[in-house]
Amino acid sequence: MITLLRLSVAAALTLAIAACASNPPPAPDYPPPGKPQLDAKTQLETGRRY
Repeated sequence: MITLLRLSVAAALTLAIAACASNPPPAPDYPPPGKPQLDAKTQLETGRRY
C-alpha cells in the first residue's frame, strides 16, 4: 500500500514539473522577410545560404 502511495506521489510530482516546462522558441523564418530569395548559383558564389 505504501509503495502504491509513493508511486502516486512520484507520478504527480513528475506531471507537475512537466506542466511547468516552457515551450521551445519558435523557429525563425527563412529567408527573413524583406530579403529577396537568392538562386542556387548566387548562393554558391557568395557562400550565403538561406
